[in-house]
Amino acid sequence: MIIKENFKIFKKNKRAYVSLLIFLFIFVLSLFSELIANDNPLIVKYKGNYYFPIFKVYADNLWDGDFPSATNYHDPIIKNNIKKHGWMIFPPVPYSFNTVDYELDKATPSNPDATHWLGTDEEGRDVLARILYGIRLSVIFAFLLTLISSVIGIAIGAIQGYFGGKIDLIFQRLIEIWDSLPQLFILIIIASVFLPTFWGLLLILLLFSWTGLTGMVRAEFLRVRNFEYVKAAKVLGVSNWRIIYKHILPNALVTSVTFIPFIMAEAITALSALDFLGLGLPSDYPSLGDLVRQGKDNLQAPWIGCSIFIVLSGLLSLLIFIGEGIRDMFDTRKIQ
Repeated sequence: MIIKENFKIFKKNKRAYVSLLIFLFIFVLSLFSELIANDNPLIVKYKGNYYFPIFKVYADNLWDGDFPSATNYHDPIIKNNIKKHGWMIFPPVPYSFNTVDYELDKATPSNPDATHWLGTDEEGRDVLARILYGIRLSVIFAFLLTLISSVIGIAIGAIQGYFGGKIDLIFQRLIEIWDSLPQLFILIIIASVFLPTFWGLLLILLLFSWTGLTGMVRAEFLRVRNFEYVKAAKVLGVSNWRIIYKHILPNALVTSVTFIPFIMAEAITALSALDFLGLGLPSDYPSLGDLVRQGKDNLQAPWIGCSIFIVLSGLLSLLIFIGEGIRDMFDTRKIQ
């Protein structure tokens, strides 16, 4: 009943509720990026047989090509062979995030047209496809970083706040030292030694992001640990870990959950910033930050900068509005 009442409060915040629906729609759409933007056809009918290149790799010589390697369905010879003996249906955007359009008859980055709805980047890759795949990558990365860092931060904050004393003092001094480290310089050093990957970059950012919720959870545990029901549980012989998990943690999570959308927005910004500086993911990943860099480097191609500005500002705004709605949802003053 409490959750139902809380959700009713969230729905009353129209801006937050609509933002949630839009964000979920965009994210679910990005999960099916391969069906929307791909250089392989969805289905091919050839000599009476049906093939599904979107799910399986077929050799070039299957379509009377010259090589046993994977098929390039944009090859004019393959197109003509399939057209003679059948047909094929491409996704709405017939390019993947890393597909270079070698048939462009103009310099790159090329302006938007009927083939490339948002134009191409400086390497001749479709901007819309890179944005679609980049949204999926950024949101999943931000979600994993937020989830793992929140679990670690909440656990450490709970231990600090509940036990207090020397444990709290030692942890606080270590966190203060850790937070004072020059994160950007450390990232530059690591990026110069190792080639960052998705999981490697996640681990690197996790090293510095777990402290976000620690102070808040610690303060809540310090406040609640001397309440009567906690003392009664101790007298009855309930273990410390059960008291932490069952009795105090649910109260601390209420305030922590309200900050999760803001932490996700910060994670998306951090990933884009690192990619923009060249310290993030390699160039073979669909990166929103790389499009920001290209927009800066190619001012004569405003479609790149405008597109990525709208996408990033839109994503971050949606998350901020959702966070405001969640904050209202757990505001006890608004629960009747």
